[in-house]
This record gives sequence, C-alpha cells and structure tokens, in this order.
Amino acid sequence: MPGVTLLGLGPGNPEQITLQAWDVIKNASELWLRTDQHPVVSNLPDTIDIQAFDPEYEQGEAFEDVYEKIVARVIELAQRPQGVIYAVPGDPYVAEATCPVIAERAQQLGLTVRVVHGMSFLEAVFGALKIDPYPKLVLMDALTLSDACVPGYPPNLPVLVAQVYSRMVAAEVKMTLGTVYPDEHPVRMVHAAGTLEQVVEDIPLYQIDRSQQIGTLTCLYIPPLADGTSFEAFQEVVARLRAPDGCPWDREQTHLSLRPHLLEEAYEALAAMDSGDAGKMAEELGDLLLQIVLNAQIASEELEFTMVDVVKGIHDKIVRRHPHVFSGVQIEGVKGVLLNWEKLKASERKINGGKEAGLLDGVPLSLPALSQAQEYQDRAVRVGFDWPDIGGVLDKLIEEVSEVRAATDGAELAAEIGDLLFTLVNFSRWKNIDAESALRAANTRFKKRFAQVEQGASEKGVPLTEMSLDEMEALWQLAKNKEG
Repeated sequence: MPGVTLLGLGPGNPEQITLQAWDVIKNASELWLRTDQHPVVSNLPDTIDIQAFDPEYEQGEAFEDVYEKIVARVIELAQRPQGVIYAVPGDPYVAEATCPVIAERAQQLGLTVRVVHGMSFLEAVFGALKIDPYPKLVLMDALTLSDACVPGYPPNLPVLVAQVYSRMVAAEVKMTLGTVYPDEHPVRMVHAAGTLEQVVEDIPLYQIDRSQQIGTLTCLYIPPLADGTSFEAFQEVVARLRAPDGCPWDREQTHLSLRPHLLEEAYEALAAMDSGDAGKMAEELGDLLLQIVLNAQIASEELEFTMVDVVKGIHDKIVRRHPHVFSGVQIEGVKGVLLNWEKLKASERKINGGKEAGLLDGVPLSLPALSQAQEYQDRAVRVGFDWPDIGGVLDKLIEEVSEVRAATDGAELAAEIGDLLFTLVNFSRWKNIDAESALRAANTRFKKRFAQVEQGASEKGVPLTEMSLDEMEALWQLAKNKEG
C-alpha cells in the first residue's frame, strides 16, 4: 500500500541490526538507501533491488539541496501502490536530516508512515569512549560548528561532534574550537564506532585534521574545560550570591546601589585598556561583567527582565543593524555603514511608536564631556555635517585660541574655553584619536612624572613647598627624559 517505511540500519556492524529491521529487509523486494557507503549494505540479501542516493551527493553543491532532492524523490516513491522503504545509517531520528521532513510531508499527504528504529551511532560511540552521556553531554554537528565563528555551547560541558567526515571539515572545526580551547586540549576521535574497524584516537586538539583515520563514520569527543569557564556557570555563581542563604551584602543590593560600582568598574576597565596590560584588562572586564550579571539577576528576581531578554535584545539589535553582514545588503565602506545605521535607528523608533528624536538625543548626558563631544561630532558627520578637510579644523582652532585671549569676563572665558576644547576634540576625531583616552593618558603621564619630582625632592631632603619653580622644572625634565 502507499506509504513510507523509515528504517534504521544501525551503526555499521550487521549484528547490530534490530530483529524488526531485519524482518522488514528480508521481506522487501526493493530498498532505497540514503547512502550505500555503509558496512551493512554488503550483507543485505542479493534478492533485494538496492537503490541509493549517493549520485545526488556527488552532483549537489550544498547538503540542503541534496536533502531536498532526496525528500522529494522518497515522497514520490511513497505514493506508488507498493510505497517505499527508505533506509538510513543508525536510527531515522538521530542525526538524519531527511527522515523527519519525509515523515511530516507524508503525513500532510495522508500517507502512512512507519518508523523502524535502529541502534544509532551514539550508543556505539558512547561504548567506544566508555562514557555515560547523562546528564550534561552536548551534541553538535561538524558542519554547523565549522560554519560558526565561535562554539555555540558552554565550554565547561563535554561535547560530541558528529560527522567529521573529512580532514577539511576537521580543519574548519579546529579553527572554530581554537577560539575557546587551547591547542593542547586533549580530545578523542572515534572512527567507525560499532564496526570491526573501530578506532579511538587520543590526541591534542591541534592535530585533529592530521588524523589518517578520518572517514564518513568519524566523531570528535571534546572533554570539558575547567569549572567556571562558561557564562552560564558565572550566572549560577551570581544567582547563588543572591539566594536566601547567599551573601548578605549582595542580597541587599539594588540597581541604584550598584550604579556607582558599575561606573567605577567601567572606568577601571578603561584604565586597563590604556595601560596595555592584557591580563589586567581581562580582570577588569570580568569585574564589569559581574555588574551586568548582578543587575540582570536582580531584575529577574523583581520580574522586570531576565538575562535572556538582555542577550536576545542586543543580539537582535546587532543583527538588525548589520544587514551588510547578516542579510547580504551591499553597503560601501564605513561611511555607508554609519549612514545606514542612522536610517535603521530612525526606522526602529517609528516602529516602536517613539517620537521622532534628534540625531544627538541618544547620546547619554552622563558621558564624560570629551567623550560626549566626540560622540556628538561622530553622529553629525554621519549626515555630512563636517569640514571638507582638516584645514578648516585648524583654522577654527586658531580662531578659538584668539577668542579665549580676547575674553573679558569669567562667563565669556568659560564659554570660549568650552569652544576651544570642543574644537580640540574635533581635531582629535580627524586624526582618529579618542580625545577622552588621550587626556587620560596625559593625566597618567603627569601623575607619573610628578611622583618622580616628589621622589627627587625627597632624595634631596627638600620639601616641595620650599623648592623653587626652576628646581622643580629641572626634576620634571629629568623625569620626562627617563621616558625616552
């Protein structure tokens, strides 16, 4: 009768075919295989007409296209009076992209669907590794992983990567894993699990694409990194601090009480960036992350929002505002990106029902003045409000210095000094220098040099208050010269 039988052939060893599957095979006159590159095929009865979809893989350019052709053909065959038996390696519902789609389309057409389960490759792999996957194993597809920039799972969990079927795929997987795992991280490659040719290799991560055993039945097992190496694990730590039996100080905190800590940690992260000390930067970014996660945890407890809302919101915003990266939109250069960014933001405001805001309204008033000035200027430039060349900026700078000199009272002087600083920020922007960072660096240099002036005075046994300006200037120049 019309319909489709989805049949699992097991991982490879003929002895592992289920009795139910073997009974179906023995009574079949025709069998359609997703692939004939499976150890069981040579043991199938000679009386069966064997058809395979391997030519589709050889002719197709993308797996999605191949799978669609297979699904369409199986559905066509299923509508014959005798229906169709479609056999796949392992189990029809484990790492088999075609079977769920075939079942869904067949049911939509009113065709019967019979599923004959088989032992999947997973049981064979777990046996080869001698591990129990429960309760935390992550399952990943090699092609999904190779297409990613970073692994899409918490690295403090063990991972099994299936379908590492070629050295090229292994190389691409290695590149992605290398963004998180060290080169020497020990991994295990399982080849032909569940067959007489089964091999388990224990090698460092950087060697996985050098294995001579890689084939269509290769999997990669990645042991977890240490505890505390995932974002989720850190969330658990922060939630534990806020639990009834957690830390009294953390439990008392609110969004408002944490505000000064967030600001302080942000500035300390900036200072670490200015220092160029990578270790210090990592530490300070961790402190800043604590403030973000702690605020999100408080919000979750108060039913305001969750960390999922935070991450999902910024994820969608970044994807939406980068159509040239995620949607194939063609944009010319950085200027084009910024212009399109402003158009997208304006469109978002209309969709969200917000009033038409000015171009500069989104700049936080709490920003440091130099950063605020540079952000104002950056946004104005996006719509073409800028000098045609840096000569105009220099002329404006000279003009502002003259106006500072000509100021006659305190209010006028304050205004002119503000204009001068604003123009200096504009000059910095033209030179691709962050004005806020430049001033912080100057402050750091001043502090360091003045400390050496103090030290020099102490070595001379003379208090700074009793030194002449010339003597202090000499110590200042000495400190400056030491910097090279």
